Amino acid sequence: MIPHSRRSFLTQLAAAGVVAPAWLLPGAQAAVPAALDPDSTGFTAARAAAARVQASMPLRSGKAAVLAADETLWRDVQASWAVDRTILNLENGGIQPSPAIVNHAYMEAWQYGHAAPAYTLNRVLMPQLDDVRARLASAFGCDREELALTRNTTEGIETVLLGLALRSGDEVVLTTQDYWRFQNTLLQRATRDGIVLRSITLPVPVDSTDEIVARFADAITPRTRVILMSHIINLTGQVLPVREVVRMARARGVLVVVDGAHGFAQLPCTRETLDCDIYATSLHKWLGAPHGTGFLYVRRERIAEIWPLYPAPVELRENIRKFESIGSVAAAPYLGIRPALDFWLAIGAERKLARLRWLRDRWLSAFLDDPNVKVHTPRSAEFSAALMTIDFAGLAPVKLAGWLWERHRTLVRPVLHKEFRGIRVTPNLYTTEEELDRFVAILREARTSTLS
Repeated sequence: MIPHSRRSFLTQLAAAGVVAPAWLLPGAQAAVPAALDPDSTGFTAARAAAARVQASMPLRSGKAAVLAADETLWRDVQASWAVDRTILNLENGGIQPSPAIVNHAYMEAWQYGHAAPAYTLNRVLMPQLDDVRARLASAFGCDREELALTRNTTEGIETVLLGLALRSGDEVVLTTQDYWRFQNTLLQRATRDGIVLRSITLPVPVDSTDEIVARFADAITPRTRVILMSHIINLTGQVLPVREVVRMARARGVLVVVDGAHGFAQLPCTRETLDCDIYATSLHKWLGAPHGTGFLYVRRERIAEIWPLYPAPVELRENIRKFESIGSVAAAPYLGIRPALDFWLAIGAERKLARLRWLRDRWLSAFLDDPNVKVHTPRSAEFSAALMTIDFAGLAPVKLAGWLWERHRTLVRPVLHKEFRGIRVTPNLYTTEEELDRFVAILREARTSTLS
C-alpha cells in the first residue's frame, strides 16, 4: 500500500536506509517549512517505488547479467522516476532526469534554504556539504581531502587545464574526439601561452587496449607535460583504458587529466581501479543527482601545483577547497546528491551496468546484420556501456533526430564529426523494454520514410 501521509512516507524511506529530511541537524533552531504535499507533486508512487528498490535490491542474489533481463525486478526501478512517458527519452548522455526521491530532497532543501538564507542556507545547509564530500569520496575510493564539489565536468577539467603551470613550448596530447569545450580551452592556452597541442586520432570503433595506449605513447615527446583523455568518449560511448594510459604516461613523467563525465556511476570505477591523478565528472549524468552537480578529484600531492579557477586565500594552496572558492552557491543541488548515492548503491554498480548493456542490446540487435548500418561503438564489455552511436545510410543524423522528435516525441542526439556521423542513443534505467521495441519500430519506419 502506497503511503499518503508525509510522515508514513518518510518512515518508509528511513526503513529503507534513506534519512530525509537530512538537514534537521542537532541544534538547528529554525523550523523547516512543511514539505510539499506528496499527493500534489506527482511523485508519490515513484517515491514509494524508490523506497522498495532501496529496501529490496541489496537482498537480490544472482549474476548481474542474469538479473539484467528480469523485467519484473526492474519495474520498481523504472517507477522511481516521475518522467513523462509520452516522451521516449533516449538522450540520457547529456543530462538525465533524477529519481523522484532526489527531486523531493532537492526541492525541500531549496525551500528551506530560502526561509532565512543567512541562517538556513549559510549556517544549516552549507555545513552539510562536507558530509556530501565525504560520501562521494567514499564512493570514489579517495580521501575526502582530495575531492572538490563542482557544478559539472567542464568546471573541473577547465580548472585543471587553465590552472596547470604550462609554459611556451610545453606540449599537451589530446584526441580529435575529446569534448569540444576542452579542445577550445587548450586552444586558448595555445594562443595565450604558446603551449603546443598534439592531437591524435583513434579508430572508430577501437577494441584494442594496446592500440589505444600506443597511440597516446607515440605522441609523447620530451616536451610533453599533460595528456587529456576521456574515460568514455561522449560522441560514441567508446570506453578508453584509463589505468593503462595513466601508468604508461606516469612512467614518462606525464600527467594524465581524465574527463570522467560519463564514467562515474555508469561504469563501476574507483580512484584505485583507474590509478589516476586527476578525474572530473558530472553527477547529473549517471548518478542521477540534481542538475548542476559534479566533483573534481585531485591526488593530494598534485593539489598545490594547480591554480584555482577563481583566486583563493593563500593558506588554501594545498587544500582541495580552493577549487570551491567561487562565491555564493545553492546548497540544495548538492544535498540532493545523498539520496542519489543511496539509490545507486542500493541497485549496485555491477547490476546497473549489466542492465544498461541489456537495454542497449535490446534495440541495437535489430540492426546489427544490416549492411547499410554502421555502428561506431564496440559492443564488447571492456570498451562500451550504455551509449551507442549508429549511422543509417541515407539518413542525415540531424534530419533523422528532428523527425524522431517532431513525429514521435523520441529524443536522440545527432552526432556530426569530421571522422564519422550518426545518432547517439542512450537509454537509462527507467527505460522499459516496450519503449525500446517501439523505438525499433520507429527507426524501421524512418528508413522507409521520406522524413518530410
